[in-house]
Amino acid sequence: MLEALQEAERAREHGDVPVGCVVVRDGEIIGKGHNRREETGDPLAHAEMLALREAAEALGSWRLDGCDLYVTLEPCAMCAGALAQARVSRLFYGARDFRAGAAGSVFDLLTDPRLPHRVEVADGICEEECRSLISGFFEEKRA
Repeated sequence: MLEALQEAERAREHGDVPVGCVVVRDGEIIGKGHNRREETGDPLAHAEMLALREAAEALGSWRLDGCDLYVTLEPCAMCAGALAQARVSRLFYGARDFRAGAAGSVFDLLTDPRLPHRVEVADGICEEECRSLISGFFEEKRA
């Protein structure tokens, strides 16, 4: 999660909401990403989407079986859907997103028994650091 927090800081540097993500397989980081929507104008440039893409390229496959994803903020519906579609094994996230979270807070796409693949979810990892990074960003924006 510390690597994901470093990625989140990179997003903040160019005015994006500070969310960072890493994909890990066998103890090695194979994908990294941070929010880049403001920087690129791409609505799909969420940290998770970018990290998943990099991990898939590293493995040469869209199937990310056996991979764990660490992200500073609970994934939205788009990103949660992508995790399930990529067959990610486990999700670890820091802060809950009570407005758009799709890993248990607002929706629960990752453990829904109606879907063909379920992702194991653990939350609250470095929660205070993740939450304060995001809340500090929005406090600065409002000031």
